Amino acid sequence: MKKVIWYKRIIVVILTIFFATSITFIIIRVMPGDPVETLAMDMVRNQGMNYEEAYKRAKAILNYDPETPIVIQYMNFIKGLAKGKLGDSMIYKRPVIEIIAEALPWTLFLLSISTFLAFLVGIVTGMYIAWKRKTILDPIVSAYASIMSSIPNYIVGLLLILIFSVKLGILPSRGAYDLTVEPGFNWAFISNVFKHALLPVGAFFLTTVGNWALAMKGNAISVLGEDYVNAARARGLQQRRIVINYVGRNALLPLVTNLAITVGMMFGGSPLIENVFAYPGVGYFLNQAIGRRDFPLMQGMFLTITVAVVVSNFIADILNSILDPRLR
Repeated sequence: MKKVIWYKRIIVVILTIFFATSITFIIIRVMPGDPVETLAMDMVRNQGMNYEEAYKRAKAILNYDPETPIVIQYMNFIKGLAKGKLGDSMIYKRPVIEIIAEALPWTLFLLSISTFLAFLVGIVTGMYIAWKRKTILDPIVSAYASIMSSIPNYIVGLLLILIFSVKLGILPSRGAYDLTVEPGFNWAFISNVFKHALLPVGAFFLTTVGNWALAMKGNAISVLGEDYVNAARARGLQQRRIVINYVGRNALLPLVTNLAITVGMMFGGSPLIENVFAYPGVGYFLNQAIGRRDFPLMQGMFLTITVAVVVSNFIADILNSILDPRLR
């Protein structure tokens, strides 16, 4: 019976990815503007060409005809996808898979550190506030989360650049590493990569840690009123055991799904903040693709995000069943 349930879930995952990818394909191509028109207008503005000539040249350069029926474009996309191909980028003239393979490690490195650091600090802080109650940390964290959640993370990134790069001059503001450093498994390269990641990681961390703390606080407070917690106190169990095994474990369950969605979205990077720091991650290339209407690159990036989010939710279901035996 359990095997049948898991097979059904896997089928749902596959169908979800397929329909989400199909809808994304259609939306990308029916929205205003296309790559040929975008490039043609650039030629008109920068080279002084007339629009008709620029349009013909743009079609030849991009090797794309916007007048091709969308059904034929979709069938060609599905055929390529079945062969493991996502086409070539119109901007970079390279296979989309190669671009994703190069950008994804940088995004995962950057966002995995900031996401899990914010999650760990947030749940510990939220647990402490809920358990101690009436501590001075409670209003501070609440005010901090309210303020930081209303400020876009790229604004925080610009402030960090202004303070630590422009004013103090102690941290780099652009790129993943210095061009003077030779890439490789050596201390000079690794330390330089971490140095370049400090400001982007700080921007992500500062804007998300407060929300995790408030979410954990709310869940923990609701769990503290449960009968099994009061029964554990009446039995004289140690506070540490009650906090970890009874309160913390059950309060953490709702956040597992949120973390899974966050991890899935992490594969898409942050187009704005990666663009601010010129960090060569998925978000940076996605921003470039959207600006230039690079359909194959956009489609590949959105497919990566879709697969990551759906699979992350599937893993969250498994983790929830492990953490909460009642779900089994």
